Amino acid sequence: MSKDSFTEQENYTNGESAEISALSVTRLWEKINKIRGKLRPGQIQMADWETGPLAVSAVPGAGKSTGMAAAAAIAIARQYINAAETGDKRLRQLVVVTFTRSAAANLKEKIRKELKELSLPQTGFEVLTLHGLALKIARLYPELSGLELENSKLITPNQSHRFVRLAVEEWINKHPEMYHRLLAGNQFDGEETEKLRRQSVLRTEILPDLADTVIHEAKSSGILPDKLYEWSDKIDDHYQILRVAAGLYAEYQKIMQLQDFYDYDDMILGALQVLKNDQALQKEKGKLFAVFEDEAQDSSQLQTLLLEQLAMGENSVFNLVRVGDPNQAINSTFTPADPVYFRAFCKGCESDQRLATINQAGRSSRIIIDAANFALQWVNRQWSAKNQTRETPFLEQMIEVVNVNDPQKDANPAVVGKGLELCTPRDIYHTVELISQRVVELFKDDPKACAAVLVRENRQGRWLALQLEAVCRENGIKLYDVGEEERRSHVPQEILSLLQFCYRPHSSDYLKATLNILVKRQLIETQDINTLASVPEDFLYPSPLAKPQSEIIQQAARLCHSLLRAKLELPIYQLIPFFALTLKYEQAELATADKLAERINIELVGNHSIEQMLNSLSTIVTSEKFEPVNPENMELQYTQKGQLTIMTMHKAKGLDWDYVFLPFLHENIIPGKFWLPPQGKFLGDFILSEVARAQIRAVLHQPGEKIPNVKQAADDAKYLKMAEEYRLLYVAMTRPKKLLWMSAARKAPFTWSKPHNLQDADPCPVFTALKREFSENVIS
Repeated sequence: MSKDSFTEQENYTNGESAEISALSVTRLWEKINKIRGKLRPGQIQMADWETGPLAVSAVPGAGKSTGMAAAAAIAIARQYINAAETGDKRLRQLVVVTFTRSAAANLKEKIRKELKELSLPQTGFEVLTLHGLALKIARLYPELSGLELENSKLITPNQSHRFVRLAVEEWINKHPEMYHRLLAGNQFDGEETEKLRRQSVLRTEILPDLADTVIHEAKSSGILPDKLYEWSDKIDDHYQILRVAAGLYAEYQKIMQLQDFYDYDDMILGALQVLKNDQALQKEKGKLFAVFEDEAQDSSQLQTLLLEQLAMGENSVFNLVRVGDPNQAINSTFTPADPVYFRAFCKGCESDQRLATINQAGRSSRIIIDAANFALQWVNRQWSAKNQTRETPFLEQMIEVVNVNDPQKDANPAVVGKGLELCTPRDIYHTVELISQRVVELFKDDPKACAAVLVRENRQGRWLALQLEAVCRENGIKLYDVGEEERRSHVPQEILSLLQFCYRPHSSDYLKATLNILVKRQLIETQDINTLASVPEDFLYPSPLAKPQSEIIQQAARLCHSLLRAKLELPIYQLIPFFALTLKYEQAELATADKLAERINIELVGNHSIEQMLNSLSTIVTSEKFEPVNPENMELQYTQKGQLTIMTMHKAKGLDWDYVFLPFLHENIIPGKFWLPPQGKFLGDFILSEVARAQIRAVLHQPGEKIPNVKQAADDAKYLKMAEEYRLLYVAMTRPKKLLWMSAARKAPFTWSKPHNLQDADPCPVFTALKREFSENVIS
């Protein structure tokens, strides 16, 4: 690689000169101490960090992002102080890494605010997601990363993606014997109808699910197909699940390489490939003085390795601060995130006396804290009694109330009602009645309060929103169903529809789709769209002899004309932003449209045609889950005053409300009873993808140990899911400030796809234990 490739990319840092006078140093220390005076004990340990590794384990509601922002600003301030004392005027950069874009935006704003308090420039740092950091490094050194991003296309594959489906078909064609072994299952009488059913299930569900799971799990750990083949040879497995997975993975990689595509895991791998080059590594490390990571419990093995490489300072010391809460690790059963790596980091730091714990939290009333602590301890005790060889779901880190002089306003607020209310309704309809009554009472007493109903499944939220809609409307309470907002995923679909119309304006279907969107966006009035779309030429370009159009129709035609003119007059890369403005998108929608445009423009490099743009958009709409961009104030939308928000427990992490309702707490959901999809039972009492993930993690966690067989791996997967479900309940229980309302109805549906089919339902064991321990909080 040429030297020029290393020297032309100087815009990674801000290049500021850190000049400061002796008098200014004194004033700066005064301001630093003022910020420190507002922090809690664990936060102060963060703020006092100067060099080396530091692990910070923070309980829910402890203010870890506030502590991290203060620590980041003070670390930057120390660079100015060091410059005054040593004469080294070069200001290096702090990189702060977090899990999501919205979290990055919020953290960035908090750091800027702290720097402003210190009267320092609001620079010297960068807040990125892990993948954003990896992409930046890979893009700087394309020859080293192996990712020619200007000529490659980014995809976000799932089991429905066409590349995964193609990989499945290629594998089946090349491995008929292994495929027929799967087809035969436990037993098979050769009946043709059953054979066709099994073929359909394997091709469209089981094998795509296995491919998707293993591709993410293996790539995020730096494991290539050859390694999976090697591991497979060490397992006595009738189906050879890891060998099947390795073959699917290999076919997927071939398709990606042939068509110049890359995925998010490739970004991490590419960045690590760059850092294997000593010259590039030293250059990138030279730009930074430290790396801070938030939500560290959600990192994978390679992400951890990437941060450690960048943070390696002199004498092989990591200048790395990792902040998280192992007890809030709730993503490991459906993503490559694995809390074991943050736990190991904490243990290593603890042995070196570099573990900080933030145990005080001011969010919730004492009774809510007591309930959450009890649930944590009860689960661990029960777990240890039944599974003595398995790690408990929780670390024994109890939440504590804050000190009397804590700077947080209204810390550990007074309870509303009993603070903790435990109900056992007759059925789910009685549950709705009780929630309705309580919600109306609460908002009547305090119209400016905010509340949330947290559910385990989106289907529960959808059903509940329909049941609560009338009572909320009658009482002037705004009801916000977050799941409904997400289910729409409308931006890519709307942009595709408008582009299809511009490409073929004489298509009745495309014109109708466009007019429906314009009506939905309230840009034109509701009218007889079927008639307008039946003869597109007469609507768009009526002849002089045609019947004069009404003003309503003319308005619709003018909007359609503007879309067609844009296609003729604007460069292709400007079409998506134009469509977004035409549809009068709001902030979050505009940000999502910008993200979509960036993605499409990358894919169009070398082939700027409307046909290619249509192909790329169609792939996103039909085969991928395109994640919308949340605005920087998204949390405010979820927690607005006077609003009842319905959302999943997963989505609620990091948020809080005055009152939180947790209905439908049943044992078959939390911790969950093992349930095998009936269509896949012909293979046995396990799920192929879960077995493969458990086997891969077993090798990574305990290298050199015997790889678990199918039954052992299936058991591992079951216990991993149960542990995570308990942590998810803990996360939900720690969201409220003043009232936690929990219920488990005596009758509930077995599956929420059929909520009307009620049957006797056992409560979640934690709920039963809470009723025994907090008997005075049981509402009869």
